[in-house]
Amino acid sequence: MIRDAAIYGADAVMFDLEDSVSLKEKDTSRFLLFNAIKTLDFGDLETVVRINSLDMGGIDDINAMVRAGIKVIRLPKTETAQDVVEADEAITAAEKQCGRELGSTRMMAAIEGPTGVLNAPAIALASKRLIGIALGAEDYVTSMKTRRFPEKNGEELFFARSMILHAARSAGIAALDTVFSDINDMDTLRKEAELIKQLGFDGKSVINPRQIPVVNAVFTPTQKEIDNALAVKAAIAEAESKGSGVIALNGKMIDKPIVDRAERVLMLAKAAGLAVEE
Repeated sequence: MIRDAAIYGADAVMFDLEDSVSLKEKDTSRFLLFNAIKTLDFGDLETVVRINSLDMGGIDDINAMVRAGIKVIRLPKTETAQDVVEADEAITAAEKQCGRELGSTRMMAAIEGPTGVLNAPAIALASKRLIGIALGAEDYVTSMKTRRFPEKNGEELFFARSMILHAARSAGIAALDTVFSDINDMDTLRKEAELIKQLGFDGKSVINPRQIPVVNAVFTPTQKEIDNALAVKAAIAEAESKGSGVIALNGKMIDKPIVDRAERVLMLAKAAGLAVEE
């Protein structure tokens, strides 16, 4: 499964050394993944590892993964900004020890409980290594004494999603949504992906390769969106050529937020491998 991780068209693959590994297999799994990262070619795929908490083997995980060349380390069950700071310090020490460029190992923080949700703004600003924060819903709803209700648009997650999203946007990093655990229910997965895209999330985690095309289809701009973004850029170019400070398209004024959205649409289209002629 590790060997084949790059063939499914994901933007990133996350290897798990935490909850999915039994206590007696922690060392073996770490050694297996160390050798896989060092020897297998994952191409442009972003490699991420979810480590154990720092007091439960996470330091050993960091030392091995930094030496192996992992691109991103994901912290589990992040509760406070200090959790991020301590992980950052451990990564820095590992980079120095193995001669890796300082700062080249990036970080993500998984927020999985009410304390982490309430501290999300501070967590998002705690390290320059952080490229994103993510919601871990199963632990979160359990700690909130409820469960997932995907058939009701995930109302039980709305506050947590909003906090994480606002924290990420304030810090200028990515906001990533939780996994959808029913790998046979593609319709509800699509609806959940559409909801979190509407809220403003950058992406969604998946737990099965069959879920990747569904999520990608939701987040990839449509041709209509691309055409509109190109029209916005053309209107700007025309106004600039005429020396006009007023820009309009189809009778509607174009201001900076519209321009920013158009540029994001084109960026996402190019990232998805679509041909965009500007």
